[in-house]
Amino acid sequence: MLQTVVSVALPVQERLTIRKKRLAPASADLAGLPRLCVVTGTHGDELEGQYVCYALQRRIQAAPEHLTGIVDIYPALNPLGLDTITRGMPMFDLDMNRIFPGAPGGPAAEFIASELMDDLRGASCAVDLHASNIFLREVPQVRLNENNADRLMPFARLLNTDFIWVHPNATVLESTLAYSLNTAGVPALVVEMGTGLRLTPACGEQVADGLLALMARLDIWSGEVPVGRVPVESTDGEVILLNAEVPGMFLPTVPHGAQLERGDLIGEIVDVLRGTPVQQIIAPAAGWLFTLREYPSCYAGSVTARMMLGGARL
Repeated sequence: MLQTVVSVALPVQERLTIRKKRLAPASADLAGLPRLCVVTGTHGDELEGQYVCYALQRRIQAAPEHLTGIVDIYPALNPLGLDTITRGMPMFDLDMNRIFPGAPGGPAAEFIASELMDDLRGASCAVDLHASNIFLREVPQVRLNENNADRLMPFARLLNTDFIWVHPNATVLESTLAYSLNTAGVPALVVEMGTGLRLTPACGEQVADGLLALMARLDIWSGEVPVGRVPVESTDGEVILLNAEVPGMFLPTVPHGAQLERGDLIGEIVDVLRGTPVQQIIAPAAGWLFTLREYPSCYAGSVTARMMLGGARL
């Protein structure tokens, strides 16, 4: 069933409308049933979550008799951003993931955020799907606030990601959707994968399998659940960033997700005008390469890679 969550008037007799797809047992009283909310499209330049919404629905629609609870899918929280291929909300000049929980009587963008929060309240769990930006490629990962990690970790381990990254509370923005939902009592996890403005179907299929496992844990799914991956887990102190020291073109020499030893060459930055290499990016210790630069052009300070020290993908 398609439902309108919020709709506001725009100039020239148009409307901004956010809709969701509700999947529920065909003949059941929905009152009291557990509910999973899958949200994505907060940033208009992130498309990986769109594929997950499609892949999850395919799984459920193939065996609807196994659906024992409610799944609400919100594929486009920022439809104007998706339509115009921009990260923020066009016309409002805002990053939508910086205005939650919103305000019922506030400006249009904050009103939209408030209405979304009202619709999501009461869910058994929410998963906020994101892609990386156009510059970096990420393995499928769950990102948690350390204040909520103990409560959310059992859910995070079900999501079939390669990595769970626990961030210090000081680095977490309080105006994000996930933070606001957790504050409101809805367990909310952030998943990031792939790269910006692209689809990585393998990542989407992987996370869709994980959502089935989460649904089973929440008593929303009684069907078969694929065997999930055992993710690498890290606190922020075990992750290192490797930055460019000079501008140029970054040429990776190892695949994304590689297990590295100390001294391994990750890539080179080259000066295309002079035709010479100007910096080698070297693994400073043994570890796992979970972030690799996707966009070749870089400047001094640009992130080229991130490694989990001592981490090993299982």
